[in-house]
Amino acid sequence: MATEFLPKNGAQDDPIEAPAPRMPATAPELEPGAPTDLELMHAIQKEDPEALSLLYDRYNGILKALILRVIHNEAEADDLLQEIFMEIWNQAKNFSAQKGKPLGWMVTLARRRAIDGLRKKQAYARAGERLQTETEQQPDAWVHNATEEEITFSDTRILVRRVINTLPVAQQQAINLAFFRGMSQREIAANTNTPLGTVKTRLELGLKKIYDGLKELRDEL
Repeated sequence: MATEFLPKNGAQDDPIEAPAPRMPATAPELEPGAPTDLELMHAIQKEDPEALSLLYDRYNGILKALILRVIHNEAEADDLLQEIFMEIWNQAKNFSAQKGKPLGWMVTLARRRAIDGLRKKQAYARAGERLQTETEQQPDAWVHNATEEEITFSDTRILVRRVINTLPVAQQQAINLAFFRGMSQREIAANTNTPLGTVKTRLELGLKKIYDGLKELRDEL
């Protein structure tokens, strides 16, 4: 199901230490004849998209507030909220009324996704910082065509370059311009005639692959 959920009425803490979210004092007051949360969940289990839309209208504010307590970024919270409702749709079959109320199940799911998102963001940032530090320590070995002897001077640089060479060309270009040429995301976008959002995505994906690839390569050594 590829639906973007929009309300019909228009309506960095360490993740390990993030406090458990406080549930709202009272659930939203339902209009006469409106389906209950449990009825909506049962309808979603039967793949009724209208039920998911109603659930979104009812609880998107509560869930977004919870996400913002962890992520602290409005745009990222909006993106994650969409992903969470997609997961609600995909995982609805795992909901059981015997184990709790729908809102409690959704809050648990949302908090887990928010914490996972923050952990990944922090991991990518650490990978980027390590890469930036490495290039700043010996920039000439990166910016210019270094000799084989210069490159082999640092095992870390060898591993980083091996991983970078496995990236798609567009991601390689973004990584090289950002970390080895010192360009900002906006400068890369202008230099390559690429939308800023695309540049950001390429850098994020590239850093993730570098981070994961370095762990795999170091395990092999």
